[in-house]
Amino acid sequence: MRVLLIGGSKSGKSRAAQELCRQLGGSLYYWAAMEPFDAEDILRIERHVSERAGWGFETVERGRALLDAPCLPHPDGTVLFDSVTALLANEMFHADIPDADAPRRVAEELLTLSRRFRHFVCVCDDLWRDGMAYEGTVQAYSRALAEICRALAAEFDTVCEVSGGLVRARKGTWPI
Repeated sequence: MRVLLIGGSKSGKSRAAQELCRQLGGSLYYWAAMEPFDAEDILRIERHVSERAGWGFETVERGRALLDAPCLPHPDGTVLFDSVTALLANEMFHADIPDADAPRRVAEELLTLSRRFRHFVCVCDDLWRDGMAYEGTVQAYSRALAEICRALAAEFDTVCEVSGGLVRARKGTWPI
């Protein structure tokens, strides 16, 4: 089963994804894509680590070039990928000039990766729905994120919106 959870920052996406993965069972893997740049990022990572402590997740830390990871989770495992938002930022802004090919590459890598495991649960922030008009790089990033989520949603079994910790299925059925 492949599931995409979309929602605002701190909406409960990661928590819902963790609970779903536990229900799906098997070997649990938490694929952490965030590369911390400041104290706020470090605090967010620490919060996520403490939330899943004792749940049996093995952590895979890889925020770029996903398919080149030296050790991939077991194919029969359940992978929680957190997050598309961080992965795109890592890939798009790793150099002085934004990488225009990053959105296509990220979508392809995530789709390829998602097909390798029994269960793949992926989270993404919905930055494109805030009602603000942006220009330049911010607009390009927001559009790219939406395009990646559309590509995932087209192929995934279930797509859910998370708000205030509540999960609402938009495609398929929330399995728990």
